[in-house]
Amino acid sequence: MDTIASLFSFITTPVSWIIVQFHKVYGAIFGDDSGWAWGLSIVSLVVLIRICLIPLFVKQIKSTRNMQVLQPKMKAIQERYKNDKQRQSEEMMKLYKETGTNPLSSCLPILAQSPFFFALYHVLSSIASGKKIGAIDQQLLDSAREAHIFGAPLAAKFMDSAAKVESLNASLTDVRIVTALMIVLMSASQFFTQRQLMTKNVDLTVKTPYMQQQKMLMYIFPVIFAVMGVNFPVGVLVYWLTTNVWTMGQQMYVINQNPTPGSKAQDAYLQRVLKRVDSSGQVRGRTQRRTVKAIVAKGPDRNDIERKFITGLSKLGLVAQEDGTVKKGEALPEGEGSAQKRQQPKRQTKAKRQTTGHTPASSSAKDESAADSKTSLEKQDASQDDKPTSAGKSASGSSRQAKSGQRKGPQRPKHPSKK
Repeated sequence: MDTIASLFSFITTPVSWIIVQFHKVYGAIFGDDSGWAWGLSIVSLVVLIRICLIPLFVKQIKSTRNMQVLQPKMKAIQERYKNDKQRQSEEMMKLYKETGTNPLSSCLPILAQSPFFFALYHVLSSIASGKKIGAIDQQLLDSAREAHIFGAPLAAKFMDSAAKVESLNASLTDVRIVTALMIVLMSASQFFTQRQLMTKNVDLTVKTPYMQQQKMLMYIFPVIFAVMGVNFPVGVLVYWLTTNVWTMGQQMYVINQNPTPGSKAQDAYLQRVLKRVDSSGQVRGRTQRRTVKAIVAKGPDRNDIERKFITGLSKLGLVAQEDGTVKKGEALPEGEGSAQKRQQPKRQTKAKRQTTGHTPASSSAKDESAADSKTSLEKQDASQDDKPTSAGKSASGSSRQAKSGQRKGPQRPKHPSKK
């Protein structure tokens, strides 16, 4: 760990200076030696870092969505050049270049946070060992060693011995209860963040190996955090729990306001937009207008959810415009769409039959029954007149059948001498 600390020593001074500045503010409210003053200083450090990383987070979202869209093409390239790894990698790089996608963009926020994470870890480890570091002098060092959060010192760990915990004026039971609770919350927040991404913000029409990888990470990451958490000081657990909660809230906002096309989140979002348009008669907000504009620009390439939204506007008597606004137009009848329009002629012919076809149908049925009775009587008379001839014909026919070798009809008995 000393080697890692030396690698990130260039950032330990800025991190410790930011913590000290926040401690001055919160120390005036809660007291200099209060655990809340030091704990909130760490939380404020996280918030400041995450605000600075918002542009990288936006880039991460775009990269993740582009990777989801490119998965079918990537799979086709892998199958086409499965025996030529070099050509496969060349085609992959060409695809990334044409679409402007960077696979590493999804890891940028984590990579950007790692220096601050290790710097904070080194600062808290120095506090636990009683060493001055960065902007933390001896007075601040003594104050930080006295700071407790729910009875657990900021520099204590779950795996610390009882003697080390006692040197920080705390009990081993309090330290382990607090650290275990924070580890559980940290893992649960990570799991929920990944789960809402998989269940709400994934295009359900595209089934790719990428989705299976994300599903595996949903279960692997919480386990990794739980295993690593037992070796983190309480102050680092505060940092990591805060950043997980921030990520979860930030992702919830993105899913609600800018969902992935074809996902359940997009369906819920467009239904909310449709309700607001129904109540106000117009599209309000720049984000909503941008969404409607993008849907109109897609034309026939819209997915089922977007076509459902356009149909909903038509039912309200509104038509989406290219600039993202709506105007009044022809309204579709309730419950009718393009497929139901094709069924309209059948309903009209059925209505005509119901209104005009009762009396003629009954009379024609009577005429048909009378004609059938006449023909049946004529057939009966003809059969009675032809009975003798038919009998003769049948006898001659039976004799012809007997001559031809068929065993049908009456046969003459054989001569007794031939038996």
